[in-house]
Amino acid sequence: MRIIGIDPGIATIGFGIVNYQNNRCILEKCGVITTPAHTSLSSRLSRIYSDLLELLQMFKPDAVSIEELFFTNNITTGIPVAHGRGVILLACEHEGIPIFEYTPLQVKQAVTGYGRAEKKQVMEMVRRICSLAAVPKPDDAADAVALAICHARSSTSLLMNEGAPNSCSTI
Repeated sequence: MRIIGIDPGIATIGFGIVNYQNNRCILEKCGVITTPAHTSLSSRLSRIYSDLLELLQMFKPDAVSIEELFFTNNITTGIPVAHGRGVILLACEHEGIPIFEYTPLQVKQAVTGYGRAEKKQVMEMVRRICSLAAVPKPDDAADAVALAICHARSSTSLLMNEGAPNSCSTI
């Protein structure tokens, strides 16, 4: 299964494409989509949409794993990110790729085994899980790879398999 993880943003959007097979995550490509500062929001959104469509058409992922938005103190900085995330979801829907959304806690839990792990721990586990010499750079790309790993691990759970016999008597 080929998964694209996406760390949404407006100035920098991380992406990580992971091929998951035989319980192994193989990193195919990661990087960022950037939009120029001091340009209109609509221009930035257009760039995100067209660049992401190009990525999706080139790699043809089976699934999209994207981070849910999490606002702490300043919601006004989150609004442009929400616009960017909406365009990302639109591009994925346009290509007919199933979308899976995860919270930061879920990503940390899936990658490190601990939902309150520090960013440094998550990045080190991304490196180890994908058998890389170094942590992917920039951080937005590494975060996107972590999102792809999260979906790889979550999608193989027996609880996620539709139509699978229910082996747990408490469900």
